Amino acid sequence: MTDNNCSYCVEGELVAKFGIKICELEASKVYLFKEQSHKGRVIVASKHHVSEMTELSKEERAAFIEDVNHVAEAIHKAFSPDKVNYGAYGDTGHHLHFHLVPKYKDEFEWGGTFAMDPKQKTLSDAEYDALIAELKKYL
Repeated sequence: MTDNNCSYCVEGELVAKFGIKICELEASKVYLFKEQSHKGRVIVASKHHVSEMTELSKEERAAFIEDVNHVAEAIHKAFSPDKVNYGAYGDTGHHLHFHLVPKYKDEFEWGGTFAMDPKQKTLSDAEYDALIAELKKYL
């Protein structure tokens, strides 16, 4: 099922407001979050238009979580963060997705909850391309 008002289902301009598609994995789509206060921050969105993990079958849920783990491993290899934080909210956008937020000691928001969109740092197209290329080495 898809939702024509959902940025993850429709992609295009709706996703372009906040992200850049990196790739598709078995159960998900991976996007670089344009706001890069946390170098390497991405979103892993389910290929299924569901609001809750409980709406997926056991197999679909396992595949989605495996994709989240795979992307986290790629972030660790590409950017060497001290920690990756995971956020799955969806109060307003009812499509299952996780924010994977690399955290670095002595940098922005270390020791606290990450802001959804702090509007602190955006990059040039070339800088986005370089981050995506680095992540793709491990995806």
